[in-house]
Amino acid sequence: MKIALLLSGGVDSSVSLRLLQEQGHDVTAFYVKIWLEDELKYLGDCPWEEDLKYARAVCDQAGVRLQIMSLQKEYRKEVVAYTLRELKAGRTPNPDVLCNQRIKFGQFHKKIDKSFEKVATGHYAQVVARNSKLVTCNLLKRSPDPVKDQTYFLCHLSQKQVSRALFPIGHLTKSEVRKLAQKFDLPNKNRKDSQGICFLGQVRFSEFVQHHLGEKKGDLIEIETGKKVGEHNGYWYFTIGQRQGIGLSGGPWYVVKKNVRKNVVYVTRGRSSDERRVTSNEMQVTSDEFKIHSINWIARRLPKKREVTVRIRHGGELLPGRLTLHRDGSGTVRLKKAATGVAPGQFAALYDGKYCLGGGVIA
Repeated sequence: MKIALLLSGGVDSSVSLRLLQEQGHDVTAFYVKIWLEDELKYLGDCPWEEDLKYARAVCDQAGVRLQIMSLQKEYRKEVVAYTLRELKAGRTPNPDVLCNQRIKFGQFHKKIDKSFEKVATGHYAQVVARNSKLVTCNLLKRSPDPVKDQTYFLCHLSQKQVSRALFPIGHLTKSEVRKLAQKFDLPNKNRKDSQGICFLGQVRFSEFVQHHLGEKKGDLIEIETGKKVGEHNGYWYFTIGQRQGIGLSGGPWYVVKKNVRKNVVYVTRGRSSDERRVTSNEMQVTSDEFKIHSINWIARRLPKKREVTVRIRHGGELLPGRLTLHRDGSGTVRLKKAATGVAPGQFAALYDGKYCLGGGVIA
């Protein structure tokens, strides 16, 4: 099979390359530039040169051709613009979900040669084909590694995108992948995993936000008392449920609500489990019920079961609940136990057992 592999220079995609080779596939590796090194280079060192160095070394060792493709303009239009728009609206975006849907399995596939049958990545996820008399449906299955499972980031892929996706390490745990890196004696076998959003490199997210949205002084208000307890540099630096980076002593403090119009961030010393409603100018935490829109169904059909498990962030707990669908295509999720840090704009991935059904955006 002729396969286009997205090679980042990290261990996961490098092991994926060697596994595909062992299986006898015709593999071409692609290093895709999506980070904004020209725009953000003054903020700090971007590791793209190191990434590319490792990618080349891995390909040289494997005897595989490496192609470099720039999708920076597409990424800025499809993902960065969305991220800034959501932040300015007071919501909590997830750039990586959009990157997978619109770039890695979107724009990239459009630009490569049509002779490539599959697009492979180093994601911790699995694709399982379900055959019926009339059609084959490809399902997205969770990784056996509960910590590394990345189906949350893939919850907005279409059936067409999942059908052409290949995840060579999806059936493995991280420790097993590390052992394979040693077995293959990869040039990057001891390299640490990357952290944070893919296009930022070593640049902190707060610095990226400051570069684009600047600062605007506002009040930090204790929600129980209405007392001002501090100041902040803009509501767009905060998300519901946030604990780190608030800058207050005597905590722990948590962000529980934002008033976008007034540029006010409300905090509490304890996680609030009270049900709070969302108004046009306020973004608030909810507990056991929230609405989702822009729902994507990977299998292209509504699930028969209404009992689902829900994940509201990567690595977060799988929460049992019930999904009610509405005529306008939106849905209401009712959880069996209260969740903290449910923020508008976040993606909620929906699961039936080991399979990711898809996901929607929290309203």
